[in-house]
Amino acid sequence: MVFYFTGTGNSLYAAKRLEEHPISIPQVIGKENLAFAADAIGAVAPVYGHEVPPMVKEFLQKATFQTEYFYLILTYGNRHGGAAELAHQLCRECGIQAAYINVLLMVDNWLPGFDMEEQKSLDKDVDGQLAKILADVNFRKHWISPVTDRDRAAHQEFLDHMSQMPPDAWQHLLRVTEHCVGCGICEKVCPSGSICLVNGKAVHTPGRCQTCLACVHACPHKAIQLTVPEKNPQARYRNEHISLQEIIRANFQKASV
Repeated sequence: MVFYFTGTGNSLYAAKRLEEHPISIPQVIGKENLAFAADAIGAVAPVYGHEVPPMVKEFLQKATFQTEYFYLILTYGNRHGGAAELAHQLCRECGIQAAYINVLLMVDNWLPGFDMEEQKSLDKDVDGQLAKILADVNFRKHWISPVTDRDRAAHQEFLDHMSQMPPDAWQHLLRVTEHCVGCGICEKVCPSGSICLVNGKAVHTPGRCQTCLACVHACPHKAIQLTVPEKNPQARYRNEHISLQEIIRANFQKASV
C-alpha cells in the first residue's frame, strides 16, 4: 500500500515504481475512515521548504497505519535541508514508527528558483535511485537517510528567511492573468480545491493552497503566474512519464474523472 501527493508528477512516478496502483492522498484525506492495514505501507511526497506539504502532514496526523513496515520517500530537486530528519520527527509526533525514510533527487519544479528547460536537461539518475529504494523496501531495510549539519543549516536559513515574511505569504503566490480562457485545467489539477472557475475565469482562493504549483505548470496558456519573479516564465514542467489525466485523477476535488 503506497500513498502519494503530487503536483507535477514526480512523486506519482516514484509511487508507481513502488506499487502499480498507489493511492492519492488528496482523494482520501476527506474520508471518515482513515485506518489502513497492510504488511508494508509507504508514502511518497515532495518537500516544500524541506518539509512535506501541509496536506501530507494533515494526512499523517489523521490516519492510523497498522503495519510492520512504514516508510517515506521524499522527492526534492536542489537541497533537501534535512528532510528525512524533519519527516522522522513528524512521524514521531503522529505516533508513527517509521522504519525507512529516504530522499529522492528529481527535477526541481520551483519556478522562482529554477529554469524548467535547464532542469529537464539534467540527468539525475532517477531510475537508478528508485531501483535502490525499491530494493531497500523489498528487503524491508530499516534506515533513515543521514542528515548533516550543513543540511540543518540550510533549513535554518530557510526558516530565518520565512520569519521575515507574512505567515500566509505562500497563500498569495499565484495570480490569474487576462490570458485565462476558462478551460478549467487548473481547477482539475489542484489538490486542495483552491482554484476554480467563476463566470468562466479561474479564481484562486487563499487558505488551503499547498503551493504545489500544479495549476501554474499545467495551464496551457500560461495564464496563471506568480506574484514573484520566475527564472523562466515561458518554461513549465510535468514529469515525462506522467500524463495530465493522471494528475487530474490524483487531484481533482469535485468529481471523479
